[in-house]
Amino acid sequence: MVNKFLRKLIRPPVRVRHAEHTFLFSADDDISQPSHHLISLALHAVQFAQEVSLADISARMKKPPYYPEIWPGEHYKLLAGLVATLKPKMIVELGTATGLSALAMCKYLPPESTLVTFDLIGWKSFPDTCFRESDFKDKRLIQYVDDLSSPAIFPKYTQILEKAEIIFVDAAKDGIMEQRFLDNLRSLSADFKPFLVFDDIRLWNMLKIWRNIPFPKLDLTSFGHWSGTGLVEWR
Repeated sequence: MVNKFLRKLIRPPVRVRHAEHTFLFSADDDISQPSHHLISLALHAVQFAQEVSLADISARMKKPPYYPEIWPGEHYKLLAGLVATLKPKMIVELGTATGLSALAMCKYLPPESTLVTFDLIGWKSFPDTCFRESDFKDKRLIQYVDDLSSPAIFPKYTQILEKAEIIFVDAAKDGIMEQRFLDNLRSLSADFKPFLVFDDIRLWNMLKIWRNIPFPKLDLTSFGHWSGTGLVEWR
């Protein structure tokens, strides 16, 4: 509602393909700051992103813009860099959509690792899906059609989530789903210490959620998605 009002009230000062309203916040009074480990991880991932090609994934798209090859500005190469750097055994993704993010991460996933992606819609139902049946054959990529923001459903996947070393959160951005998911994560064991990657942290509905995260965090928007990319060291 607020976004719709702002779009009518305040027009972008320049002509662009896509514009969003946001706020800028001071950093010194944030409740959390990035750790040395988080900054080091980000630097390695960015360096990898600078060199990597995702042209094979872009080739699956029906038409431009070919987002996986746009960097900086899109997060796909950064995601690939994080996976290549951390070499996780388990990745969880919230928000499958067309599959571009999952494919970018899977490309650099170690052979014995798994990526589990969740969405409210099965991948075959997306008209522009970039997935193929063959992507799921070796069970390194799995999709569940379920809502991890639901306290009733979340416990079904506790074992998967507690193994996750990277969780990529690219859900509804409605100001509700992501917060409920974070609240659910707090119910996991004390040994649960993954890295969380958030999409769209500069969007209006994500501003408060991102600001209120109490764990070490780093805004990587300049090296990720133009609408905001955030990295969190969950503790």
